[in-house]
Amino acid sequence: MSRHSPLSQVSPLSLMGLALALSLAAAVSLGITRFAYGLLLPVMRTDLGWSYTLAGAMNTANALGYLLGALATPRLMQRLGAVTLLLGGALLASLFMGLSGFFTSAAPLLLQRLLAGVASAFIFIAGGLLAARMGALQPQRGGLLLGLYYGGTGWGITLSALAVPQVLTAASAVPHGWTWAWWLLAAVCGLATAVLWWPARRLRALSPAPVAGLSAPAATPFHWRPLAYALAGYGLFGVGYIGYMTFVIALLREQGVAPGAVTGFYALLGLAVVASARLWAGLLDRYRGGQALAILNTLLGVATVLPALTSSWAVVLVSGLLFGGVFLSVVASTTALVRHNLPAEQWAAGISAFTIVFAAGQIIGPTIVGWIADGPGGLSRGLVFSALALWLGALLAWRQRSLPQPV
Repeated sequence: MSRHSPLSQVSPLSLMGLALALSLAAAVSLGITRFAYGLLLPVMRTDLGWSYTLAGAMNTANALGYLLGALATPRLMQRLGAVTLLLGGALLASLFMGLSGFFTSAAPLLLQRLLAGVASAFIFIAGGLLAARMGALQPQRGGLLLGLYYGGTGWGITLSALAVPQVLTAASAVPHGWTWAWWLLAAVCGLATAVLWWPARRLRALSPAPVAGLSAPAATPFHWRPLAYALAGYGLFGVGYIGYMTFVIALLREQGVAPGAVTGFYALLGLAVVASARLWAGLLDRYRGGQALAILNTLLGVATVLPALTSSWAVVLVSGLLFGGVFLSVVASTTALVRHNLPAEQWAAGISAFTIVFAAGQIIGPTIVGWIADGPGGLSRGLVFSALALWLGALLAWRQRSLPQPV
């Protein structure tokens, strides 16, 4: 990365403003495009007569699309650049979310979830690379800038939690009234995409040439093996966390939690995601190996298992706050790991590698949890499986050591 990059002249406050605006990309790609489905799952399952296995397969299709998008992203990044890929992915995600409101058959809905996953990968990886570059300009604030970007997912979760139940209630007398929620979410994604033009324009103007370390081919090839323990731990994070985000709302409704309380639970979870940007910034800056990933995976496993053990509202609320306060920081921890251990020209390949194993884990998680939930023990037993996957991932990540730095 050039020491004389024009972006290095931007003030710390302006960089934080750019990171916050850029966080709308995370809000679209994960907070809305993926996680809003958990709010729609119970009513769609009832209306369409789905099993939990099929309901989980919808997020498995989304994760498969994310994996395909992650595999295509490095080549697209070289041809188009991070900014163009970010905006193009956001426009496509808005389109596919809207199309989900026009179908009731499982096959086209599965296809729409897959295509939305492809688009969300383009957005999330491109935004993460841009956030990593901003963080490298001010290493003392690198963890915070990454956290601000990834924490944007929380804004998407909170907005979905507040808006979707209102639309479902208003359209309850309309056949397949849940379709209106998809259209609302598509409109929100479109509005966020329009706002994203400002940070995108700013980043492009400040760095008109290809972004060093983001789209340029690496001088030396990236090898997965030195980061194998962290990659395995992150893959198991993908297996474990997605079961909670897919099914926790359905579990709360099964436990008889009032609709207003469910809305409050999910909104607070989203706000905890936003707060996590500051909460774990020091942890991401301090550790160069897999320690941060291991610690956060352990805490996430605790949050995941709590609703499976008790329906006590106080404990369930603690679960949501802890989960929201941790899970996107796990994602940020892998970007920090790449930034700490790899040269800038390998960042794109490194972040793509973590994204690929993350996506592979997400493909496995929802279907397995749904299959378990269809058997004895129901959703509670499925969340126990998710927690065990997270704890195994923590053990593997703990074994990851920092890589020797070139002399």
